[in-house]
Amino acid sequence: MFSAKTARSVVRDIAYLRDAFGPCCKQLEIKNKKISEKGVKRPAQIKTNKIETNFFEHITTADISGFISAKVRRNCLSPKTANRYREILTRLFNWAAGQYGVVLPGGQNPAAKVERYKEQAPQISFLTKEQIEEQLNALENVPNLQIMVAVLLYAGLRREELCWLTVEDVDFRAGGNGMIRIRAKTVCGEKWEPKTKKNRIVPISNNLIKYLEYYKPQMIQSQWYFFTPQGKRWDPDNFSRYLRNVNRQAQLDWTCLQFRHTFGSQLAMKGESLYKISKLMGNSPEICSRHYAALTPEAMVDTVNF
Repeated sequence: MFSAKTARSVVRDIAYLRDAFGPCCKQLEIKNKKISEKGVKRPAQIKTNKIETNFFEHITTADISGFISAKVRRNCLSPKTANRYREILTRLFNWAAGQYGVVLPGGQNPAAKVERYKEQAPQISFLTKEQIEEQLNALENVPNLQIMVAVLLYAGLRREELCWLTVEDVDFRAGGNGMIRIRAKTVCGEKWEPKTKKNRIVPISNNLIKYLEYYKPQMIQSQWYFFTPQGKRWDPDNFSRYLRNVNRQAQLDWTCLQFRHTFGSQLAMKGESLYKISKLMGNSPEICSRHYAALTPEAMVDTVNF
């Protein structure tokens, strides 16, 4: 069920399943019970409910709904986290039915029938054009980091997509200023694919080419487009930590996610369609609508006129 997911996502999903069923198999066990799956020391444990059953097929919608609602009450979970439990359990039942022929109660997925919690509209934080300039100017003394941040701001890449770019993925021979190709790959026996399992291409803008045209990764013995001082691929968490430390000296606290939202938000305010933005960012149109639709009122001024 988890073969195509990143290791970080697998750990997260296992944590949800462990909460639901307890350590019912070896894969759900924690070796050091004082340490959480994120490496943080656990506080005193509060007895929580589990879904108690002898047979997988006997789990009902009421069992799952009761488990999630109890988690919400005891742990003050947000609606988004509560829905995440529902999503993971829904996928688990679909996988069991599809791969192993498990007969679901009444022929329906019991988790899918659990009512979703109403989530609040997302609050998107992004940089203005003035703040973009401030951020990039603050990194002038760290040119490689400045260029990486410029790619996040002007191409809307996810942090992991940036770290997995190879020299072949940045093609200056394509139309205009060139293209950045976000695609599945195998490097040194290590497999990677985009979050949505779909390849995409992002054109290099006039703003971004100003930074990339002076960067020459081919001169270094590394196949990665951006690499650590040791010539290795950047670990996403280490990259964020490095950026945070450098930004702290400039009294800035913007993150990679805010840089990605800046790309989508600035395009929306420019009047680009949410469909185009979704294609460039590798999101669904629904997600882009939820994030950026409120930023495009000016683009609809003529729409309301008969």
